[in-house]
Amino acid sequence: MKTIFWIVGSLLIASAAPASADETQIALKQAEGHETVEANCAACHSLDYIQMNSPVQDEKGWTATVTKMVKVMGAPIEEADQKKIIAYLAANYGK
Repeated sequence: MKTIFWIVGSLLIASAAPASADETQIALKQAEGHETVEANCAACHSLDYIQMNSPVQDEKGWTATVTKMVKVMGAPIEEADQKKIIAYLAANYGK
């Protein structure tokens, strides 16, 4: 039984390695506010969520998303940074 747990655990760790290696490949557009986005958003999730959601988000959508991250998910983002994040996302990743 120990052997099975060891094998399964090893496989899980091995399969996770390529995913974490790909994280270094995600780069946000260089524009005003990208440092604020990277510092706040990447603390909790992958930056690829921004790229995946950009085709369907406008300023209103990004505002709702950032508000949800703060109020529902508990992201500790200052109000001034929230505004910078929304402005950056709407300008660079809005539909």
